[in-house]
Amino acid sequence: MNIVVYPGTFDPITNGHFDLIERAARIFDKVVVAVAASPGKKPTLDLDTRVDLARDVTGELGNVEVIGFSSLLTELLDQQGARIILRGLRAVSDFEYELQLANMNRAQAPHVESLFLTPAVENSYISATIVREIARLGGDVSRLVHPRVADALRAHYASDQRPGQ
Repeated sequence: MNIVVYPGTFDPITNGHFDLIERAARIFDKVVVAVAASPGKKPTLDLDTRVDLARDVTGELGNVEVIGFSSLLTELLDQQGARIILRGLRAVSDFEYELQLANMNRAQAPHVESLFLTPAVENSYISATIVREIARLGGDVSRLVHPRVADALRAHYASDQRPGQ
């Protein structure tokens, strides 16, 4: 079975992420969307929420599995029986960082390959950071994320606006 792992914080999962997942699902037998705990990044949404949202968004794709993880990525690939990491590149500026990660992963696990996909043009400007900032400021993110994600962000930031917080 040809398995690819698409790791990320997915804080939150965006239409750009879904675009890559959907395209990978046409290429690979199985796509594992690996939602990283990433406590060092201090995610806005907790891990369980991010996993649930990713499952909601990808639910109609029969060969996609969503899991949370907090281990080394190369360990996760071994656990999943995968040898390929999927990463997205929106701009040239992403490439330098992604190349460094790919080389580090290859140094740790020489059998692992990294595959880079670019998002569709209409998703090329979307980043989770920008989505979070728009949502935090009360803006409309409905064209950038799945409706369930937009609702979750609205609820999250509405709870942050309660008096005394």
